[in-house]
Amino acid sequence: MHYYRYENAEVSFCYKYLMFSYNIIFWLAGAAFIAIGFWAWSEKGVLLDLTQVTRLHGFDPVWLVLLVGAITFILGFAGCVGALRENICLLKFFSGVIGLIFFLELTAAVLAFVFQDNVREWINDFFLANVKAYREDIDLQNLVDSLQKLNHCCGAKEPDDWNLNVYFNCTNNNPSRERCGVPFSCCLSDPADSVLNTQCGYDVRKHLKGDWINYIYIKGCIPALEEWLPRNLYIVAGVFIIISLLQMMGIFLARTLIVDIEKVKFNY
Repeated sequence: MHYYRYENAEVSFCYKYLMFSYNIIFWLAGAAFIAIGFWAWSEKGVLLDLTQVTRLHGFDPVWLVLLVGAITFILGFAGCVGALRENICLLKFFSGVIGLIFFLELTAAVLAFVFQDNVREWINDFFLANVKAYREDIDLQNLVDSLQKLNHCCGAKEPDDWNLNVYFNCTNNNPSRERCGVPFSCCLSDPADSVLNTQCGYDVRKHLKGDWINYIYIKGCIPALEEWLPRNLYIVAGVFIIISLLQMMGIFLARTLIVDIEKVKFNY
């Protein structure tokens, strides 16, 4: 009796544990994002009163953290378990979702380039909605402040956009102390200041518009973003290429492992 030994009697150890190592990082990162999201909600008391989720009229950054965390966690779980258990269904799910995400990213980039005016208008409306809801959520407030400080801008197109906010608008019947002001993140930064002055934007818009330049940034965040993109085009392209390569690497490892598993099953 003759016995035949197949060359590929077992699934490649190399591909199997490369796939596992690739995904364990995303699995842990997804779990961390989810934990951070729920911690942020607990700090705001949302977990004690879930109706607060529907009260916010602007964008809650926690939703983005939870969404990214959930997707990353599920994909990491599918990749890890699929590699260790040699489960073809989980590996196909992983590679299919990663491929779909890559396709959506590419489609979004092309559409953003083709419909630049529409995208600009959508970003403007999005920013104005969050200006209006600025005081309704601490995470949203921190996000808007960060964008304004980093980009040296104020409002969507101009500082007067803050009239949309009930605390900052310039109507005579507004009792707020912040009336005709802007958030501190609009103020010109002074390196000599060691203590943050959160009241630096008070009453600024009561001055003549020509004098605003002495106190605050007068450029809107949308024009600032339009100027930032051309200056940092290579950085943006580099980040997109790195993310794309990581996604293609994940798809390659998953598809290679699937082929290897199918060969072994066929041999047996």
